[in-house]
Amino acid sequence: MIPLSILDLAPIVEGSDAAQALRNTLDLAQHAEAWGYRRYWLAEHHNMDGVACSATAVLVGHVAGGTKTIRVGSGGVMLPNHAPLVIAEQFGTLATLYPGRIDLGLGRAPGTDQMTARALRRHLASEQEDAFPQDVLELQAYLGPSASAQAVRAIPGSGTQVPIWLLGSSLYSAQLAAYLGLPFAFASHFAPDQLLQALDVYRSAYRPSADWPKPHAMVGVNVIAADTDDEAARLFTSLQQRFLGMQRGQRGPLPLPIDPAVMDTLWNEREKAGVQRMLAATAVGSPDSVRAQLGAIIDRTRADELIVAGAVHAHPARLRSYELLAALR
Repeated sequence: MIPLSILDLAPIVEGSDAAQALRNTLDLAQHAEAWGYRRYWLAEHHNMDGVACSATAVLVGHVAGGTKTIRVGSGGVMLPNHAPLVIAEQFGTLATLYPGRIDLGLGRAPGTDQMTARALRRHLASEQEDAFPQDVLELQAYLGPSASAQAVRAIPGSGTQVPIWLLGSSLYSAQLAAYLGLPFAFASHFAPDQLLQALDVYRSAYRPSADWPKPHAMVGVNVIAADTDDEAARLFTSLQQRFLGMQRGQRGPLPLPIDPAVMDTLWNEREKAGVQRMLAATAVGSPDSVRAQLGAIIDRTRADELIVAGAVHAHPARLRSYELLAALR
């Protein structure tokens, strides 16, 4: 098995609250470290009842402070929501506190709806999207070696060389990551449609850089493992219900699992097909079943690393899922 990392959205589950979600995040990170996962990333989302990771840099610091060796980072920070200098200062501070352990994954989307994006002071004019490459370069300059003529510096931040990753679910970030010689993570755990095409573009156009002489592609997958296929299928219904809600424009805490047979009473054929398409990069089942499904994904994508999202309602079952997955390596 190739290296495994974890993507955590700090899920707020039905019947619980954000405080418990944040406690669960740290607990999972500590277990992940003991189980040998390579990275623990947290994603920026806003105005969503079901996730508690809006203040991503704060949560990265919380997790890094509660662990010792695992790399911790963002998967990702939505750069258009922030000034590059602010991100450089935040992650430069984190890298100063936890040297050699911080990753900075960058996304181009707002990570929320348009009304919330306006509340974040994000300009929504189309030309702003063209600023993303320039913002990445500006951020690299703040985190790189300080130049004598540099009028504005990130302190802390300058010289920390925090590794930057580009994240995306389309060809745009794949092309930019290839051009800049950066590692690339594809968000196939919820938007798998262009996965293979994006990876082909990234690898074929890649320009080697000093830090990354070869392309490095990380693929996002959903994994729900349990001791039996039937139990995993039951746990999976929480994620299916969440994605059904997304189809309907409904948000909320992660639902309780239900009998898999009941799912067919909740959705129509169009909705079911939509959920299945969004969850195409998913492995669900017993350890043997998950191994086979992930093997097929790795063979198809030639991924260098997998980053695993595991939305399970009960925290002990979520821990068990990641424990079973770690044992497959």
